[in-house]
Amino acid sequence: MREFEINLEPLSPEVTLIHVAGWLDAHTFEYMEQTVNNLFAEGKSRLAIDLSQVEYISSAGAGVFIGSLATAHEKGGNIVLMNPTEPVKEVFDMLGLSQVFTFAQTKPAALTALKAAK
Repeated sequence: MREFEINLEPLSPEVTLIHVAGWLDAHTFEYMEQTVNNLFAEGKSRLAIDLSQVEYISSAGAGVFIGSLATAHEKGGNIVLMNPTEPVKEVFDMLGLSQVFTFAQTKPAALTALKAAK
C-alpha cells in the first residue's frame, strides 16, 4: 500500500484547505471521509481540497467527494478541488464529476469560489 497523508490548513475562519497526498483508494478513503466528517462536525462546510500530490484515485476515493459535496451543500457550504494530477482528473472526467465540482488553481481562487457559496 502506498503512503497516504492528509494535512489541514485554515485559509480563513470559514474555509479549510485539505492537502491530500498519495493514493486515495479502497484502503485509504475511510481516512479521507473521517477527516471531512470531522470538519463538518466542527461546523466547517467550506472546503478546498488540494489534489496536486494525489498519484491515484479509485472510485471509492472519488465517492468520498460525491457524498461530501452533498453534505457541504446541505450545510450551506461547498467543496472546491484544487490542482488535480492528470490521473485524478481523468478519473473525474470518466465519472462525469468534472461537471459537478468547481476546480481552482490557486488558494485565492478557491477562497473566492467558496465565499460565493450560499
